[in-house]
Amino acid sequence: MTNRVALVTGGNGGIGTEVCRYLAALGYKVVSTCMDAQKEDIAGWQESLQAEGYSVGWVECDVSSFDACANMAERVEAEFGPVDVLVNLAGITRDAFIHKLSKDDWDAVVNVNLNSAFNVTRQFIEGMRQRGFGRIVNISSVNGQTGQFGQSNYSAAKAGLHGFSMALAKEGARKGITVNTVSPGYIDTSMTAAIADEVKEQILAQVPAGRMGRPDEIARVVAFLVADESEYINGANIPVNGALFTSF
Repeated sequence: MTNRVALVTGGNGGIGTEVCRYLAALGYKVVSTCMDAQKEDIAGWQESLQAEGYSVGWVECDVSSFDACANMAERVEAEFGPVDVLVNLAGITRDAFIHKLSKDDWDAVVNVNLNSAFNVTRQFIEGMRQRGFGRIVNISSVNGQTGQFGQSNYSAAKAGLHGFSMALAKEGARKGITVNTVSPGYIDTSMTAAIADEVKEQILAQVPAGRMGRPDEIARVVAFLVADESEYINGANIPVNGALFTSF
């Protein structure tokens, strides 16, 4: 068991909730960010987890804003303690073919899905370096590896996350910090539930596993990567996609 503080951005989403459950069960002091606590019913989400036996804190923060992340970091560390584990999971989609994609939708996706990783990580990396320990996991996507129709913004941001991970892994390795990427395939969440049935059928036909993944299958990999014992796994990208995309 551990009592390390773990911050999960966007932890109240489908994958994020399962990550919070896993880490809380392992003894981490888990804190999630949310964008709008009232709109997202974060209090109800927290109570539901508490009823299951999981204690998870939360803090409101627009992770696309560097200044908001600086303020969030002060609040988290003042209330919960130094953050040793960071899971950059917050993400959105604004899909459109590029000839129809607005600049606002490009900027929104890149800011939330990629820039936020810098905005949040920058607040905690110095403390990790000073303490000689850190675990950072950035949640990318199979579409950051393969590209996808109508997702030039999303695919670019998710591919950028792994470039960020690789560079930061080299910078932090001698300071006891690991930085890895997890790239989920199509996971059964509210985001994929919004996909039209005929499109979903076409996607599943391409997945050798014949099904969508489950959020707990992502959470299990995150929990493995953030463990104290996983110190020699650094700069890696772990695909969890049912063999939809394979490489070495």
